[in-house]
Amino acid sequence: MAVDRGLLLLVLSAAVLVGFASASPSFLSDGVFQGSVGSTGRSLLQAKKSCPVNFEFQNYTIITSKCKGPRFPAKECCNAFKEFACPFAQYINDESNDCASTMFSYINLYGKYPPGLFASECREGKQGLSCDGVSQKDSAVANDGQQTQSSLLASIMLTFGLVALWFH
Repeated sequence: MAVDRGLLLLVLSAAVLVGFASASPSFLSDGVFQGSVGSTGRSLLQAKKSCPVNFEFQNYTIITSKCKGPRFPAKECCNAFKEFACPFAQYINDESNDCASTMFSYINLYGKYPPGLFASECREGKQGLSCDGVSQKDSAVANDGQQTQSSLLASIMLTFGLVALWFH
C-alpha cells in the first residue's frame, strides 16, 4: 500500500510539473512582428506548418475600435494589440508555424493599418511585449471549432482524478 501511494505521489508531482512547464508564455516575442513587416529571407525553403488557430473568425474590434488613424496612438494601439494577441501567445511565438503572419494579415485586412505599425510602435523589452496584466480570456478557437485548452488545466484535472482514485 505504501509503494502504491509513493508511486501515485510521484505521478501526481510529475503531472503538476509538466503543467507548470508548459503553461502559456507571458510575452509576445519580438519575432512575431517579422510577419507584419515582410521577410527578405529564404522563406521558400523554410515551409511552415499551418496555424492551429483560425484567425479568420476572431473578433478584431478589440483592435479596430481602439487603434484608429490617422495618428494611431501608440499606447492605445499597443494595448489593444496585446489584448487581442496575448491569448494566442503560445501559437504566435512558435516560429515553426504561420500563426504570426496569418494573424497580421487579418489585423491589416480589417484595420487597414500601415505596414509595420505594430512592429515600430510596440516595443517593451528584451523578451518582447509583456502579457502580464492582460486578461487571458479563453478566446483562442482552433480550426476544428473546439476551444483550445491549456495543458495546465489538463494537469489539474489529471491531479484531481488521481487524488480521487487514491481515496477511493
